[in-house]
Amino acid sequence: MSTVDVLIVGAGPAGTSAAVWARRAGLEAVLVDRAAHGRDKCCGDGLTTLALRELSRIGLQPEKLDSWMHVNTAWVRSPQGRIIGLPLPDGRGQFAAVCRRAQLDAALVERAVASGADVRLGVAFEGFADAGRRGSVASVRLGDGSCVQARFVVAADGVYSAVRKALDIGPSRYRGDWHAFRGYLRASGQAASDMWVWFEPDMLPGYAWSFPLGDGRVNIGFGVPRDAVGYSSSNGTGTLDGSQIAAVWSGLTERAHIAAVLGSREPDGPTRAWPIPARLGELSLAHGRVLICGDAAAAADPLTGEGIGQALQMGRMAAAAIADGGPPHSVAARYERAARAEFALDHRLARGLSRILAHERLAEAALRLVDVSGWTRRQFARWMFEDYPRAAVATPRRWHRGMVDAQGAYASTGRPVAPTAPSSPS
Repeated sequence: MSTVDVLIVGAGPAGTSAAVWARRAGLEAVLVDRAAHGRDKCCGDGLTTLALRELSRIGLQPEKLDSWMHVNTAWVRSPQGRIIGLPLPDGRGQFAAVCRRAQLDAALVERAVASGADVRLGVAFEGFADAGRRGSVASVRLGDGSCVQARFVVAADGVYSAVRKALDIGPSRYRGDWHAFRGYLRASGQAASDMWVWFEPDMLPGYAWSFPLGDGRVNIGFGVPRDAVGYSSSNGTGTLDGSQIAAVWSGLTERAHIAAVLGSREPDGPTRAWPIPARLGELSLAHGRVLICGDAAAAADPLTGEGIGQALQMGRMAAAAIADGGPPHSVAARYERAARAEFALDHRLARGLSRILAHERLAEAALRLVDVSGWTRRQFARWMFEDYPRAAVATPRRWHRGMVDAQGAYASTGRPVAPTAPSSPS
């Protein structure tokens, strides 16, 4: 049986990024995912500057995706109804966008195939015949009856990672740190072309969103921490249960200020709920010959729930650590150092800010400070959409010439017409 350099489990952003970068480094890569082609990963469909830059680096072409919407202004409603327009840099590329995850993930798989990776969809990870702790390779059983020997394994298989469970690492019965709920609508109002975020008093520090997808379609949803302060638990555990999540969703689009932005609306797809894992500093990122990325590493942002950019970047880091060579413990240590140096401080800062935003008066005061001037609005927009790392000010090693006026992604694709301001407060 031949041995490959890396077996990657999970063909989402983390796994496909690892496959592309591994192939660029000359490594033989096998990428498997239990889902068949065209899966619909639950997601808000929003893309930050971090995600866009990573997508650009692996060669994804947004003009080929018909749901791709370039966003250059986000509209935010504070808990007490203040409307704030947050402009992103104009004429310097894309700093925010929206794209259906079903399309995005399919395009990422195509990039992995084009890179020369051996991509096997509809093939699940079954377990380890030998995790390679003492031997020279890991031996992995797959759902098609085959067994793959690999020098390294990248676990990019999501919050319920089968690889992590097989290794018996990480918290047992982990269900994520946030609840999220998403639906698709056809809308006739401002939401059809503009990005909106509502900081609802009963959702803090969570929020509701509406992201445009073109042709009047929008992704609308909300995310709340499992211990959201606006709700009392009915199950005695201090966390929201399924019936409470459903109750929030059922009245979301009927709230007057949200209905005003949506205009006429009709369902345009299934509604889905999913967990968001956001405890990067608490979970192992490597175990022997296994490197863990994306949602499997609980790498989502604790403030926004965003995880696509982090997943893409961690996949690239994992491939780089393997390509640099050395024994398994050196590769694992190199990857962990890189990932924790890039994300750990930012996650601690985001977690602290999330605790502040859990209180309505503090959240309102913070957003009033954001709305002081055009400069504060622009800088907050860039910070929120990860144009630079959350804790960049506190980490001088990240400072570099041009950081404050860096280009976005896809700078050569031109710019769309800026959205108009809301006609009246909603």
